[in-house]
Amino acid sequence: MSLDRIDIAILENLQKDGRMSNATLAEKVGLSQSACSRRLDILEKTGVIRGYHARLSNKMLGHPVTVIVNVSLSGQADKQLREFETAVRRCPNVLVCYLMSGEYDYLLRVAARDLEDYERIHKFWLSAMPHVAKINSSFALREVADRTGLGIEPRLIEITGNG
Repeated sequence: MSLDRIDIAILENLQKDGRMSNATLAEKVGLSQSACSRRLDILEKTGVIRGYHARLSNKMLGHPVTVIVNVSLSGQADKQLREFETAVRRCPNVLVCYLMSGEYDYLLRVAARDLEDYERIHKFWLSAMPHVAKINSSFALREVADRTGLGIEPRLIEITGNG
């Protein structure tokens, strides 16, 4: 899908404020409300916009400890990967899970109340997941950057003549 300058403006505005009304967004990007709504619909249907979410504070919700967990499995067979991925999706404390290249098979971001809570998560969830051979945990000291998306640079996107 090609994005024109208006699409990029829509995306940039929504990344700043996902609760922005269609009327406000249309005004900011110079479209009528109906034209803006049509473009939003296309961006959603094509998967450019994957959803709208509230960003919650893990700290304020009682889970201030962030743990980066590297996991090695005992093998790389599709069945082993699927079984591990199914198990990791069931763990409510795993916020993010990536299949990786390199030394470890998976990288997880885990939220915990404190060290004792992480010990429980490690013992009863992570270590019990199928095919886990090795776990390496690192505790985040503080968050330096937390973005919901990339800056949308026109030079990196095929720009159409529109806008």
